[in-house]
Amino acid sequence: MTTTTAFKEPVRHTTPGAAAREPRRRTGRLRRVSLPYLLLLPALLLELLVHLVPMVIGIVMSFKELTQFYIRDWSTAPWSGLGNYKVSVDFDAPVGQALLHSFYVTVGFTLLSVGLCWLIGTAAAVFMQDTFRGRGLLRALFLVPYALPVYAAVITWVFMFQHDNGLVNHVLHDQLHLTGKPSFWLIGDNSFYALLTVSVWKGWPFAFLIVMAGLQNIPRELYEAAALDGAGMWQQIRRITLPSLRPVNQVLVLVLFLWTFNDFNTPYVLFGRSAPEAADLISVHIYQASFVTWNFGTGSAMSVLLLLFLLVVTGVYLLFTSRGRRASADV
Repeated sequence: MTTTTAFKEPVRHTTPGAAAREPRRRTGRLRRVSLPYLLLLPALLLELLVHLVPMVIGIVMSFKELTQFYIRDWSTAPWSGLGNYKVSVDFDAPVGQALLHSFYVTVGFTLLSVGLCWLIGTAAAVFMQDTFRGRGLLRALFLVPYALPVYAAVITWVFMFQHDNGLVNHVLHDQLHLTGKPSFWLIGDNSFYALLTVSVWKGWPFAFLIVMAGLQNIPRELYEAAALDGAGMWQQIRRITLPSLRPVNQVLVLVLFLWTFNDFNTPYVLFGRSAPEAADLISVHIYQASFVTWNFGTGSAMSVLLLLFLLVVTGVYLLFTSRGRRASADV
């Protein structure tokens, strides 16, 4: 005869005080979880008002025949459908040809500016890795162009590019005798080189700052081991520095590309409302199409096309870089 003994779980007695503390704990936990989102809410609302709402309004305006006659109440402007887009991409018509030329100028300018900013910034960051006297002061001086307000810096360059009494012509023509006569830097073909100079001068400190931060994560033991194996400076840069900086450079190049392609302040302050043909960046071109010719519908369509182009380029770039990271991780 077998006997089975039933084991009963001990009954937990909940006191009234513990039962009252349980809702308080839940409330405190809810507050801790929701507090970060509440703190982010004002910034999200401001972002919505400053960027997203104007973007949606601009997309709506691109489908309207919005000219100076409907500025008082743009919602009453007649719908044009895809008419503004057809005018913008009709490269046989003057409007389309001008937009295509501006696009080519912007692409060439962006590639040169981003490449030079990255090259100068990387070289300066590698140079600043070595310890020497006055390194802190030199590092601070390198960041001055990036820290200066854009308008103040570009206006200074405007005075330096003056034909008669500018510093650039004084150095190149009067001092070094590299040119036969003083050059016009703010008009004609030279305007492209003037714009490129200002853009690189203003942008390379940002590349220097980011690359210098990335170099801090590379162990010094790798360079010491490579030096013991007989690797020179260029081999160390090629085999250690550049591969280690690949994730940093991927983000840096994308940010520089988007900033430079959309740059409006630099050409506008440098040349005014009407940029020379050689320096007709697409941002200024869209501004002229909207606020000079008073055709806001066409200007909005050009802006939407620019947004789509940048989205496609960014997506393709991120796709290729992510595939490269997976391939390097598999190896």
